[in-house]
Amino acid sequence: MTATIALVDDDKNILTSVSIALQSEGFATRIYSDGETALKALIDNPPDLAVLDIKMPRMDGMELLRRLREKSALPVIFLTSKDDELDEALGLAMGADDYISKPFSQRLLIARIRAILRRAELSAGDDSDGEEEELPEQIVRGRLEMDPARHRVNWGGENVTLTVTEFLILESLAQRPGVVKSRDQLMDAAYTDDVYVDDRTIDSHIKRLRRKFRQVDGEFNAIETLYGVGYRFAEE
Repeated sequence: MTATIALVDDDKNILTSVSIALQSEGFATRIYSDGETALKALIDNPPDLAVLDIKMPRMDGMELLRRLREKSALPVIFLTSKDDELDEALGLAMGADDYISKPFSQRLLIARIRAILRRAELSAGDDSDGEEEELPEQIVRGRLEMDPARHRVNWGGENVTLTVTEFLILESLAQRPGVVKSRDQLMDAAYTDDVYVDDRTIDSHIKRLRRKFRQVDGEFNAIETLYGVGYRFAEE
């Protein structure tokens, strides 16, 4: 079935261009230019996923997500200003699924949408009747526990909230502890459909991963840097 994506942004150029790109990939789209109008529509007639701009007049993306989460678990991707970490941390805590920084690649956004929809389908399958679909195995590495099907991460029993991109990078490292992964290998794991990102993007994600884990464990050092080579997850 065709997935429906709702786009909420006060920038009409972004609404138009992203909507056209999504439709060319086989998605149906609905567009809204302000949060107040979008809220009622998202609750009364839910799409499969919503892409929300954070900074909008009347009702910004944060308030829209807060009120949406009172009644819906709809997957949400935020569009945010580059390196706005405060917004990212708050939005993820409120239940956003991922972030894309402006200016953004439409191909990257589409890749992230596909990844989140796949995860949503797997999670929904847990509660469905009939033949069970085989789910990815959980990853346990010392204090780290990862559940790829449900996009859940724990460190020492404490929940760590990651974006889809961060999750895929960590999953690639944790699958083979002690094995060094180059930046190119991590890019291949986290970015599908030949989306180009530079090396510094991976470095930024690694820094954010470390920062998030150190919020629950100030001594966290499981992600090691091998300068000039790449990164690895430390063996126990």
